[in-house]
Amino acid sequence: MHLAYPAVLSSLLFCTGVYGVLARRNAILVLMSVELMLNAVNLNLVAFDVWLSRAAEETLHSGQALTLFTIAIAAAEIGIGLAIVLAVHRNRGTADIDKLRDTAEGPETERPDSSAAEKAEATA
Repeated sequence: MHLAYPAVLSSLLFCTGVYGVLARRNAILVLMSVELMLNAVNLNLVAFDVWLSRAAEETLHSGQALTLFTIAIAAAEIGIGLAIVLAVHRNRGTADIDKLRDTAEGPETERPDSSAAEKAEATA
């Protein structure tokens, strides 16, 4: 198989992932788009590794080794990212990125009054 086919497929996957990161508002869909971009990179690494191993006499398969590291990093990233999204969803009730501007701020509808200040002093 020619190198252009996996390269084109990889660029299409990567562009789809970039669109998902830029256009989506749900944090889980953004994480899925990041995974799509990482898989596009993995496809490129393996395709170029196979192409270079055919061109050279060496069979180091460094592209496949880098792909394994990328898969491990992606698994850790999605695990930690999903845990953070679930914790934020439990606290805030939404996974919408636009509504989660600052985790230190409270909801916009609440206004600080004396009872909120007393609660803050009691927990401190």
